[in-house]
Amino acid sequence: MSAEATNPEARSEARPELRRRGRTRLDLRRLGRAALLGPTSRDRLPDAIGHVAEAHRAHHPDADLSILRRAYVLAESSHRGQMRKSGEPYITHPLAVTLILAELGAETTTLTASLLHDTVEDTEVTLDQVREEFGDEVCFIVDGVTKVEKIDYGAAAEPETFRKMLVATGNDVRVMSIKLADRLHNMRTLGVMRPDKQARIAKVTRDVLIPLAERLGVQALKTELEDLVFAILHPEEYEHTRALIAAHAGERDPLPAIAESVRVVLREAGIHAEVLVRPRHFVSVHRISRKRGELRGSDFGRLLILVGENADCYGVLGELHTCFTPVVSEFKDFIAVPKFNLYQSLHTAFATSDGHVAEVIVRTRQMHRVAEAGVVALGNPYATAAATAATAAAASGGTAGSAEACADPYEERVDPTRPGWLSRLLDWQQSAPDPDTFWSVLRAELAQDREITVFRADGGAPATISLPGGASCIDAAYAQYGEAAHGCIGARVNGRLTSLTSRLSDGDTVQLLLAHDASSGPSADWLEHAHTPAARIAISSWLKAHPDGAAATTTAARAPLSVVGARGGGGNAVADLPDATVRLAGCCTPVPPDAVAGFVVRGGAVTVHRVQCAAVAQMRSLGRTSVAVHWRATADCRVTLLAESFGRPHLLADLTEAIAREGVEVVSATVEPPVEQRVRHSYTLQLPDATGLPALMRAMRDVPGVYDVSRA
Repeated sequence: MSAEATNPEARSEARPELRRRGRTRLDLRRLGRAALLGPTSRDRLPDAIGHVAEAHRAHHPDADLSILRRAYVLAESSHRGQMRKSGEPYITHPLAVTLILAELGAETTTLTASLLHDTVEDTEVTLDQVREEFGDEVCFIVDGVTKVEKIDYGAAAEPETFRKMLVATGNDVRVMSIKLADRLHNMRTLGVMRPDKQARIAKVTRDVLIPLAERLGVQALKTELEDLVFAILHPEEYEHTRALIAAHAGERDPLPAIAESVRVVLREAGIHAEVLVRPRHFVSVHRISRKRGELRGSDFGRLLILVGENADCYGVLGELHTCFTPVVSEFKDFIAVPKFNLYQSLHTAFATSDGHVAEVIVRTRQMHRVAEAGVVALGNPYATAAATAATAAAASGGTAGSAEACADPYEERVDPTRPGWLSRLLDWQQSAPDPDTFWSVLRAELAQDREITVFRADGGAPATISLPGGASCIDAAYAQYGEAAHGCIGARVNGRLTSLTSRLSDGDTVQLLLAHDASSGPSADWLEHAHTPAARIAISSWLKAHPDGAAATTTAARAPLSVVGARGGGGNAVADLPDATVRLAGCCTPVPPDAVAGFVVRGGAVTVHRVQCAAVAQMRSLGRTSVAVHWRATADCRVTLLAESFGRPHLLADLTEAIAREGVEVVSATVEPPVEQRVRHSYTLQLPDATGLPALMRAMRDVPGVYDVSRA
């Protein structure tokens, strides 16, 4: 492995946007030396925490820094004498983690817990002491981080420990924010470890922590973690990418000139906007080079346009598409339909007159803050008036207050900002049958590189469902209805009937059709089309509990079926042609009181058709002799009906029972093999009275799974 791959400072010089981070790491060394001097007087901040305070005040000008001073004093005194493998005082690590979070805009409670996040695990400080000094909220977060820190990343321990990590994250997303910042600082200083240990830590970071950072929307951490992992696990490709970026740095960059032309356009349109050139990070350059081959100057960065209001975003878009040549395929609206991780922006691209293609991101400044920091930028989403008062009391030097002043922080919390994917994981992890199943499904969930949003059309209030890319209607059913989705028999996507196995696309509108029969259940084939953990676990559990039902479902779905009744039927129509044999046409199966027409066919027989039948016009065009036909006054009749349905267990039995309840006899029935889980049934029926036909057809349509009944 090259020195570049193991030396984070050398890597940072490869691109301009990492230079600030390089300076930050140098500052942290000075912080380490300052930390050796110990705490200062209680009336001012220690020198070592000055950088944290400066970054915090940049986002929160009115923040009370006294609680940070007290947290630093406790952390420094408790870690005193402990050293990192790099040779620096251990206190430099919680300081660095806290600085990362402060730069992202984390609120004071998160920073306080970050300074203390290793004290309970590695020193004599207890949770009770943290609670007494800093309140329940800080104690809750520190406890959560401590539990996550205890995770053994070895293969044997992964399933259960990651389950605990997920639960801790769900209880308070700030726990994972601190964990991600902790991992970033450790990755920055990973060069002091053996190459095999570097690779092991980098793989866990790649497989679990980077996907979690993506899903929590913390792009600033995610992109740097990606670059650090890239350098360790793919040193040759990293060196090639670094060389590309270095070569580009020595060439003329077209993006600044393009940015200036955009500024002129927006200024003339009266739109106040900040236009920035945003260089791509290493992994982004690597991906785009693999996608496009040879890179041009404009491929090494994108334009970022920041405005004040949502409406300004669309104003900018209109000006860009009017004054430049837009690349339509690159347009995406993540403002109207935000990503699953809170991300909002407009994406577009346009071509310049000299052949460059500039990719553009348009967002408000608030959107930019959330896009960079994700859940970190949301502050404390759990705060109530009582909790806020308790935190304020702790910050002023007192205790958190009585139990009446602050609700029990260890009770389950409802997070209004919790991403949909996290809610789903927390739901199904409770029902996962064993740790191995949990672990395999968790990794499959995190491996999804995108999510889609579909809109519900169930007659209730408009709502959306977030699903992983490639999800089917089956996944949507379990996401919306839970175990009640066992009775799902079909769906309408964008207004059209479709099978449950159909894949959904971003922006689709889905209406799910449920059976009211409690005995209905999923087919084993559903597992082949289910992508979400909730769907797969629920289906597997049902199939395991209903082995007979599963077998019946599979058999009914695959085997053609023919049932023949016991009797033929006599003719009910009378032709005005003496001694003529009368036959009811099978193409339209006329019954009383249908308007009918008769035609003499070969052999002198009379064939009777409904007057709407297409064969009537054909008979007349062939010159067939027309014969008047009338129905007997009281007579039974025979009719053929077609039932269109979604496949499910016991459907044939339910249809036959519905027919029998109407007093109708089945002469014959045929069930065709299913096509995309849709089944067509053909019934020839003997009715005692033709006037009962409309009621019979209504009864058949009411059978769960049947969506249409028509005359043959």
